[in-house]
Amino acid sequence: MKITDENVNTSRNFLFTVYDCANGTKQRSVNSKKYGVDLIHFAHTHNDAIHASTKVDNTIRYLSLYDNKYLRYFQGHTKKVVTLCMSPVDDMFLSGSLDKTIRLWDLKSSNCQGLMQLSSRPIAAFDPEGLIFGAGIGNEVIKLYDLRSFDKGPFNTFNIGCKDTGYEWTGMKFSPDGKSILIMTNGPIMRMVDAYNAGGFLTSLESGRLVHTLQTDHPNTIEQVTFNPKYFMLASACKQLKFWIPSADE
Repeated sequence: MKITDENVNTSRNFLFTVYDCANGTKQRSVNSKKYGVDLIHFAHTHNDAIHASTKVDNTIRYLSLYDNKYLRYFQGHTKKVVTLCMSPVDDMFLSGSLDKTIRLWDLKSSNCQGLMQLSSRPIAAFDPEGLIFGAGIGNEVIKLYDLRSFDKGPFNTFNIGCKDTGYEWTGMKFSPDGKSILIMTNGPIMRMVDAYNAGGFLTSLESGRLVHTLQTDHPNTIEQVTFNPKYFMLASACKQLKFWIPSADE
């Protein structure tokens, strides 16, 4: 899920809805009953998006929201796609799957541009400049790669050293300044990690103190949290979607 002036959100596994972030109103809804919808992200316009499938196969699909037609298909994963992220600067995107691989794609081609074989289920995210991406592996390790030479291996590896026993990592996001990495889980735990020294969990990078706690009334596990790259805002989602705009004293 990527948000700017608009936000795109999935529900009921086949319906996705575009919301206006400024006022929280629904703009439009699109169905994909044949293939199902998961992990939807805007591309670089508000008229097209990529998403994983929940039916038929594990293909990633590139969809025009303008006329509800598919523009391209990206095949290669042999098991469920569990992570998907667009580059913030170009048409590249990453996907990760339960087949223990991360694949690099270009929207302009159906051919896979790069393949990484991993030891377990991955999560992945681009940094704000689109030059680096992070991969979370095995619920305890973060590896950082240079996009231009990722085939040579990570340039930095952090063992978090505090495995969230019983909870799987479900996603990761770089903060807009690129200094922190937010890790989501399928439990009540989220982690904020220093992207330059991820040996420990930090909330305030300068002092390590807790900056703020957001109490929510989400009825289910929060599965997605994402920063708005344009506004002082974030969104969280379970079966409900909530927008957060901190006040000045927060």
